[in-house]
Amino acid sequence: MKRGINFLLVVIVAFAAGAAGLYAARQNASQPVTTPAQSAALARLTALDLPDTTGKQQALKQWQGKVLVVNFWATWCPPCRKEIPAFSAMSRKYADKGVQFVGISIDTPKNVVDFQAAQDVAYPLVIASPSVISLTEELGNTSQGLPFTIILDRNGSLGLVKLGALSEDELDRKLAELSKG
Repeated sequence: MKRGINFLLVVIVAFAAGAAGLYAARQNASQPVTTPAQSAALARLTALDLPDTTGKQQALKQWQGKVLVVNFWATWCPPCRKEIPAFSAMSRKYADKGVQFVGISIDTPKNVVDFQAAQDVAYPLVIASPSVISLTEELGNTSQGLPFTIILDRNGSLGLVKLGALSEDELDRKLAELSKG
C-alpha cells in the first residue's frame, strides 16, 4: 500500500513539475505565436483610420514596416496614465530605429486633447469608440481591460502582448530586440 502511495506521489510531483515548466516556458517565450484569429484581428486593427487630437484621420497602416507599439488606454485609467511618460521616453529613444508608438484612446476627444495639452506625449494619440477595444479580444485581451499594449515587429507579426501596465525596462528590452537589423 505504501509503495502505491509513493508511486502516486511521484507521478503527481512529476506532472506538476512538467506543467510548471511548460507554463514558465510559455511566459518567457520571446515571440508569441500568431494564430489565424490573431492575424485577422491584426488586419482589422491596422486597417483602422482614427482621428487624432486635431481631428485629422490617421491610418494605422501608414506605419507598416516599422516596429509598432500600439497602446490602448484612457484618461480615466490610472495605470494607463502612469505608463505614458515611459512610453514617451522610449518613443524618443527608438524614433531613429524604426519604432513607432501610437496611443489608441478609448475616451472622448475633449478628454484626450486636455490630457495631451497637460502632458508631454511624444507620439500620436488617436481616439476610438469603446467598440474598438473588442478587436483586442482575439489578441489576448479577453477581459477587454486597459491598458493593453501590443508590439508588432517590422513584418506585422506579434512581438509582445501585454494586458496591464508595461514597465519601462520590459518595453526597452523588447524594443531593443525588435529594432535590431
